[in-house]
Amino acid sequence: MLLKLNYGINKFEIIMAYNISFETNRITKNLAVKLNAKGEQFVVKGHPWVFSNSIVKVNEDAKTGDLAIIFSKNKNKVIGLGLYDANSPIRIKIIHNTEDKVEVNSDFFHHKIEIAFEKRSELLRTKTNSYRLLFGENDGFPGLIADVYDSVLVVKLYSEIWLPYLETIIPSLQQISNAKTVIMRLSRNLQISKTNALIDGQVVYGILNNEVIEFVEHGVNFSANVIKGHKTGYFLDHRANRKQVGEWSKGKTVLDVFSYAGGFSVHALYNGAKEVTSLDISKQALEIAIENGKLNPYSGKHKIIAGDAFAELKNLIKNKVTFDVVVIDPPSFAKQASEIDLAKKKYIQLAELGEKLTSKNGLLVLASCSSRVLAEEFLDINDKALASTNRRFKVVLKTQHDTDHPISFPEGAYLKCGYYRFQD
Repeated sequence: MLLKLNYGINKFEIIMAYNISFETNRITKNLAVKLNAKGEQFVVKGHPWVFSNSIVKVNEDAKTGDLAIIFSKNKNKVIGLGLYDANSPIRIKIIHNTEDKVEVNSDFFHHKIEIAFEKRSELLRTKTNSYRLLFGENDGFPGLIADVYDSVLVVKLYSEIWLPYLETIIPSLQQISNAKTVIMRLSRNLQISKTNALIDGQVVYGILNNEVIEFVEHGVNFSANVIKGHKTGYFLDHRANRKQVGEWSKGKTVLDVFSYAGGFSVHALYNGAKEVTSLDISKQALEIAIENGKLNPYSGKHKIIAGDAFAELKNLIKNKVTFDVVVIDPPSFAKQASEIDLAKKKYIQLAELGEKLTSKNGLLVLASCSSRVLAEEFLDINDKALASTNRRFKVVLKTQHDTDHPISFPEGAYLKCGYYRFQD
């Protein structure tokens, strides 16, 4: 199946406008797929992944990017549509899983992006011009992320299933977001792949005068390096938590652990924190945190500590330093199943260290972005770890992602955060 655009201009004009050929000379085909009972049940329930061991029947010449039409085992009706990925154990990534009949073409993708944009409308009515437009599987685009920073759209690909469709999807993303510049970012696997000619950080539409883009979240100024920064340049999922911590930091001393570009630190400073300490292993990240702070007016003091978080927290405890607000937001500790037990031990350790660093009547904020550790498990770990300290505390808030990270299936809910107010 060859997708064609319906924008009133021909293919040549689109390629010229977008500075790049998206390699859509690849002709995709339709695949007839049947699953075992377990796999079929997952698709019917709306799960976006079909693993290879769930497939009973599929065309022998199936290639990455082909449209997989999934038929029910008994009634022989279509129960889902997905894109075939020959290079992944998640062999089919679902893009449509209702019985409604649809044609997968430019209008299909355009409409899905419009729906995603509408879900972000409430957020965009605030003093915020940075948001996640497409949240992968949760918006029906598995393996594809699209973030907007002011007028710059950053598209990150995690799967080659989208290569035949980029010529259709990128113009719709640009049009709906009204972006003046579009950047393509690639996962590590795609960067080393020889099946595409894309380059990580490539400007595929418009002009980029500076790779560092300034943007606003809830009235607070930040910046992101859209070419070299982690992921798409910044972490947007914690936006609501940063705003909340900021509002509770006025006149307080704050410790931001695993601070990266200083998201929590800058919100705290902006909201009148007396002193903020950003702690991260990356000196470069801490420099960005300092610069982000300077994008806003503040009167407090901004200190930095460069080093391993566990070691530096122990040093602070040894020196009997405490803070009114402590935020601990580590990177994922469980990127694979074999790491889950170790991740849980690290969360226990961080909760115990955080408690020792939180002053009387202080606030401890503990977060996790490990999707393999469920929210209930993480929050239970924190409760037990803090209870073992014999210090009275109250859980004042439990949160997940911000509204531009909608959840459509259990594994999509990777971020969880607990706020603990000590009562002595």
